[in-house]
Amino acid sequence: METYTTDDALTLMGFGKFQGLVLAYAGMGWVAESMELMLLSFLGPLVREEWKVSAENESLLSSVVFAGMLIGACTWGFVSDKYGRRTGLLFSTLFTSGVGFLSALSPNYLCLVALRFLVGVGVGGGHVFTSWFLEFVPAQNRGTWMVIFSFFWTIGTVLEASLAWVVLSALNWRWLLALTALPCFILLPFFGLTPESPRYLCVQNRMSEATVVLERMAKANRSALPPGVLTYHPETKAYHRDTLTSDDEYLLPVGEKECTVDNVMSSKSGGIAALRKLLSRKLLRSTLLLWFVFYANSFAYYGVVLLTSELSDANRSCKSGVIFEVHQKDTSLYKDTFITSLAEIPGLILSAVLVDWFGRKASMWSMMFACCAFLGPLVFHQNELLTTILLFGARAFAMGSFTVLCLYAPEVYPTSVRSTGVGIATAIGRIGGVVCPIVAIAMLRSCHQMEAIMVFELILCLAGAACILFPVETKGRDME
Repeated sequence: METYTTDDALTLMGFGKFQGLVLAYAGMGWVAESMELMLLSFLGPLVREEWKVSAENESLLSSVVFAGMLIGACTWGFVSDKYGRRTGLLFSTLFTSGVGFLSALSPNYLCLVALRFLVGVGVGGGHVFTSWFLEFVPAQNRGTWMVIFSFFWTIGTVLEASLAWVVLSALNWRWLLALTALPCFILLPFFGLTPESPRYLCVQNRMSEATVVLERMAKANRSALPPGVLTYHPETKAYHRDTLTSDDEYLLPVGEKECTVDNVMSSKSGGIAALRKLLSRKLLRSTLLLWFVFYANSFAYYGVVLLTSELSDANRSCKSGVIFEVHQKDTSLYKDTFITSLAEIPGLILSAVLVDWFGRKASMWSMMFACCAFLGPLVFHQNELLTTILLFGARAFAMGSFTVLCLYAPEVYPTSVRSTGVGIATAIGRIGGVVCPIVAIAMLRSCHQMEAIMVFELILCLAGAACILFPVETKGRDME
């Protein structure tokens, strides 16, 4: 009997209307996450002014969001591997939108910190949108579509900067928090239209349901499925051959024969077995290097975002010796943030050119070293124009490397642990987000600009070296 895999079906059908709808839904989720994180550039200084909190407590407001994302990334990754991608998408979206609106009603600073921590837990599920979308994309142009998908992140950052510019000039930060939570609510009415990932269904041995999803895709794309019966990735049989006797293997139906081991792992052993697989000899090197690169990239990207709002003001206060003050109506902050947000567009275009030309690894390390080069001159005090130009370049390359990293990680891991693996790596990255406000805010406020920038330089150089050491180049490779 003829058989075909999910990759065979996707390659034959290509990227069409069905994937376009998946892209739109997942992209809106990406917009929501980027807006919640971009909000941190504006929220801290305004809360500090209203409630007279210290610089350390101001940086805490950013750090708790990333701490929540650390927990959320692991939690939603496990949920989506255990109960389905759609389940992870639904509950993370519901959670984020609910606590996002509640945080706008915070009566005091401690309540705001607690609710923003919970927002971080919800936003930590953003990586599930990435894995879910990529599992519908054919291997031959996955890199290009991941870059296009990443444009939604840039749309979110530009939208939030524009929203802050308009809202904070006329209203206050509570309105900004409420309006920032709206994209998550927009996702909810359309949830019923979202399909489950056929790769996930295959891993769970739900072959008939996976076939139905692929048939819907073929109808929407006006194409046809390959002849035969759907099976789950023949290569996995060789990988797990030692776990089944030849007689057992012979007695299993085709679908079960391909899915049994991964299905048992995901349904019975849960997260412990998934972690063991991530740290197995086959995946250990990739996993450890990914953890560090995610940490470094998060530290650099979110650090550059925070530096935009902190660096020029810190320079002025350190030169004059005047205590740092925040003015809610000062539009220079919103203008500079808006300009540097636009830097992500050339960063994405560059990553689109590099990712399928030079490969994932070379794209990542080259852009990390370039980001390092742009940050270098900031070890000394520069004027506002040059500071904005340097941060523009640094953010472009930081966004480009982050985009390729978010493509590379799902390609490295097999379907059975993909969301968990990417979730844990993303969670490790959030530790970088927790630490970077201490460098980007606390050190700059205490007039230690040189030391702060040197920390960024060191971490980026080490991350570039780690990318060179990745054992696998995934360009053009099927997702297992």
